[in-house]
Amino acid sequence: MEQANFSYIDVLSDGDNSFKQKLIEIVKNELPGEIEIYEQNMANLKFQDAAENVHKLKHKISILGMEESYQVAVNYEENLKKNSLDLRESFEKILMQMIQFINKI
Repeated sequence: MEQANFSYIDVLSDGDNSFKQKLIEIVKNELPGEIEIYEQNMANLKFQDAAENVHKLKHKISILGMEESYQVAVNYEENLKKNSLDLRESFEKILMQMIQFINKI
């Protein structure tokens, strides 16, 4: 499994450490809440709402430089729209990995 990293954030910030820190803080502050909402929707079998959550979360995946995981999220979002749980386990492992990464920052 690929690892979260700051490669994309580094490109976006273009050497501006203050801007880089702001981006990191946004991810740190928003990610746990977005995951919690996704989990609530999944627990309540609200797959269309969960698909919208995945749509938001895939942008955080991209920001953390996880290109392969981004594609998993794209496919999982489409699956949820069809009420399919294919790729759920893979997607949720990605979420756990992201949380572990931001908790180390």
